[in-house]
Amino acid sequence: MINKSDNFLVYPVILHPELEGGYSVEVPDINGGSWTQGETVEESLYMARDLIGINLIDCIEYPKFTPIKDIKVAKNDIITVVDIDINKYRRSTAKTVRKNVSLPEYLVEIGKKQGINFSDVLTKALEEKLL
Repeated sequence: MINKSDNFLVYPVILHPELEGGYSVEVPDINGGSWTQGETVEESLYMARDLIGINLIDCIEYPKFTPIKDIKVAKNDIITVVDIDINKYRRSTAKTVRKNVSLPEYLVEIGKKQGINFSDVLTKALEEKLL
């Protein structure tokens, strides 16, 4: 894993070529080994990234990266790495939830006059504080 503070994660991925075409894709560090598939190398890597994102979207701590040299693969397998910006993934897939908050009236009035989007401000403040 590279620079956890940036929430930029990197994990090894193994592409297993299938006899009928396409690839079975193994991500050994996610949930003790997770699988997906793709028709092309590009699609397989996209699916691996999505699998990582789906599994880590709610995590605060992330699984440790296994060095590629420690992974055993078969002759025709392709081993590579996939990166993901987990915060960007969260923003692109998160559904919004309505929450009621209490604010000082004077801040609401000033905010309205300045055209402030209160939801956007609160979201950015929470991301900065929590992520």
